[in-house]
Amino acid sequence: MTQKTLITGRVLEFVGTPFQGDPQDAVQWHGALAVDDGRIVAVGEPDALWEPGMARVDYGDHVISAGFVDAHVHYPQTGIIASWGKRLIDWLNSYTFPEEMRFGDPEYAREIANLYLDLVVSHGTTTVASYCTIHPESVDAIFEAAKERGMAVVAGKTCMDRNAPDGLTDTAQSAYDDSKMLLEKWHGKARAHYAITPRFSPTSSPQQLEALGALWSEHPDCLMQTHLSEQVDEIAWVKELFPDARDYLDTYEQFGLLGARGVYGHAIHLEPREQDRLAELCAGLTHCPTSNTFIGSGLCDVSGLMARGVQVALATDTGGGSSFSMLRTMAAAYEVAQLRGSALHAAHLMYLATEGAARSLHLQSEIGTLRVGTAADLVVLDLASTPAISQRSSRANDIWEALFPTIMMGDDRAVADVWIAGTRRVS
Repeated sequence: MTQKTLITGRVLEFVGTPFQGDPQDAVQWHGALAVDDGRIVAVGEPDALWEPGMARVDYGDHVISAGFVDAHVHYPQTGIIASWGKRLIDWLNSYTFPEEMRFGDPEYAREIANLYLDLVVSHGTTTVASYCTIHPESVDAIFEAAKERGMAVVAGKTCMDRNAPDGLTDTAQSAYDDSKMLLEKWHGKARAHYAITPRFSPTSSPQQLEALGALWSEHPDCLMQTHLSEQVDEIAWVKELFPDARDYLDTYEQFGLLGARGVYGHAIHLEPREQDRLAELCAGLTHCPTSNTFIGSGLCDVSGLMARGVQVALATDTGGGSSFSMLRTMAAAYEVAQLRGSALHAAHLMYLATEGAARSLHLQSEIGTLRVGTAADLVVLDLASTPAISQRSSRANDIWEALFPTIMMGDDRAVADVWIAGTRRVS
C-alpha cells in the first residue's frame, strides 16, 4: 500500500475552457494537492488536505500543473530532429524514410524509444501520441518503454502501401492484419492506447484506407491518427491522387476514417466545409507550430478553429518539429498566433498543452487535468530557472505575468520535477 503524499506549491487547475470568455476565469489556483496510489485524491489548500502520516513534498513558489500532453509526434524521428530541409516531401525522402527503415531492428527500436521518452520526460511531458513505423517492432518498443515508466502513451503502426521507398511499404491486408494484432496486444493494457495510423492519404491506396476504416469500425474505442492539409503542394498532390474527393478531409471520410476519435495533424489549410465537418463530429486537430515554421508549412489559425468549435491540441511533431519541449512549442504557438493577429494568453497555451490535448485524445478522464481521480501525472515549473527568466518574473504583477516568461524562454531547466502515476521521475 502506498503512502499518501501532500504536494504543495502554486497549483494550476483548469475548471473551464479558456477560449470561452476571460481565459483567467477558466483557472483556479490552489496551494496543494494530495496523491495516493498513483492518483489525485484531493486539490485545495495545505492545511485542509493535511492528514497525519502523510508524506509531504514542498515546491515553494513553483507552479504545479498537469503533465504536458504532446498530441502528435514521430518518436522514430528522434535521431533526425533539426535536420536542414526544404519542403515536406523533400524532408521525408531525405531524412525520415531512411531513418524509419532502421526500426525493423527490435534492438534499435528499443534504444530510440527509451531515449525519446527520457528526453520528453525531462522536458515535462508525461504523455505522447506517437506514430511508429511500418514495423510492428517499433510499436512494441514504445509501448514497452512507456510501461516501464508507468506512462500513458498513444501509438500505432504507420501504414503506407504506395509513394514510399521499398522497405517501408506494406499492403492493405498486412496493414489491417498488423494493426489488428498490435491493437489486440496493447490497447487498454497498462496505460497503452492504440491508434490506427495511416500516415496520410498520399501514401495509402484507397484499398488500404478502406481496410483501416473497416478496422476502426470494428474497434471504435480506439483512436485514429493521420495528417491533414499540412502544405499547399501536399494538398495539390492529394487532389491528383483522389480526383473524386470533395477536399482533403473527404479522402478520409469516404473510407470511414473520419470521426470523433480521429486526430488530424497540422490542419493548416482547411476549407470551410472541412472546418465545419470537423467541428460537427468533435474531431481533434493537432497544432504543431515549430514544425509548421521549420518546414515552412504555414500558420494555423488556432483561435479561429477553437471559436468555430473545433478541438485543438498542441504538439511538437518531433522530428519535423525542432524541439522536444512543450514550453518551446507553446512559445511558437504564441508567435504564430501573433502573426495571425491573435495574442494567446498564458492560460490558452497551458490549456492546449494539457487538458486541451487530452480532450483531443479523448483521455481527459485519465490525463491532462488535476481533477480528483485522474492520474498523478504532474510537471513542476521553476519560474526563475535562468537569470534572464528570473529577472523578468521578479517584476511580475501577478502569477500570469510571472509564468509567461517561462513559457516564452523556458526549456528543460525550467522543469523542476515530473511525476508519472504518482512517482517522481526527474528529481
